[in-house]
Amino acid sequence: MTKAVVFGTGSWGTTFAMILAEAGTPTTLWGRRAEVVEAIDRRRENPEYLPGVRLPSSVRATTDPAEAMEGADFVVLAVPSQTLRGNLAAWSPHIPSQAVLVSLMKGIERRTSKRMSEVICEVAGVPAERVAVVSGPNLVGELIRREPAATVVASLDDEVAARLQEACHLPWFRAYTNTDVVGVELGGAVKNVIALAVGVAAGMGLGDNIRATLMTRGLAEIARLGAALGADPHTFAGLAGMGDLVATCTSPLSRNRTFGENLGRGMTMEETIAATRQTAEGVKSCESVLDLARKHDVEMPITEVVVGVVHDGMTPSEAAMLLMSRTPKPERYGM
Repeated sequence: MTKAVVFGTGSWGTTFAMILAEAGTPTTLWGRRAEVVEAIDRRRENPEYLPGVRLPSSVRATTDPAEAMEGADFVVLAVPSQTLRGNLAAWSPHIPSQAVLVSLMKGIERRTSKRMSEVICEVAGVPAERVAVVSGPNLVGELIRREPAATVVASLDDEVAARLQEACHLPWFRAYTNTDVVGVELGGAVKNVIALAVGVAAGMGLGDNIRATLMTRGLAEIARLGAALGADPHTFAGLAGMGDLVATCTSPLSRNRTFGENLGRGMTMEETIAATRQTAEGVKSCESVLDLARKHDVEMPITEVVVGVVHDGMTPSEAAMLLMSRTPKPERYGM
């Protein structure tokens, strides 16, 4: 029987563990906090992130990484992207020799500008074919109600992607396979940055025209960066590109959109961070996304102003003025 372990008891990690278990894949959740682990084991509930959501009986939890990984076919990583390297270095000695490592993370590492799958390969010392990524319009607030949704499972190895697809397939949760790991990861990471921009615009009271502009021009930024890194351009028209972008930019369930909206309403960064209970990956990753773009001479003006607002003290009004005053350029398909 296929078994899985999910490292990270946040809302997405816990929800994916629920999906795996309901699909017939017994799953262990690893958590750092003993009280959360105990609640999952005894009450079938994660009171910190998913209060009131009952987890399947085939989900168990532990604080011991070695115990968690025993016999695991899939090692799923669902920690904040900027903590992956340090955490995985501690966990990697316990990874079963043939286990597939699965990334649920949507970020770009600071300082190195590496995608999460690249960090996994480097730290765990596994070939890229043993890594898979999951990305798509997967808002937890809907998934815990078992509302219909779809996602993308990407791996360089078709067989690995198919195995993971089977392990998480449910009547209400459909997974599509893809071999474009680069494109799927970039779509998931950069859409968070664009969602921050759309949220800022919404918080400022700006209308649907500018929000649509930010989303479509944001997709162009994602596609340009993807082209520079060798991604398949078709990926960005699918679930891991446009699908995830639309959901993250428009839903009140989106952490990144909500974070940006609070900034646009006039809250300071400190106030917004205090009001945000969970990680908004775009806040942490926007600088590394911009660094990655600059390394490849890719122009990303929306990402630039998001970095300005989030990290450099630029006001939302200044950001809007800077974007709108840029020299107009010809509109070209895919650009």
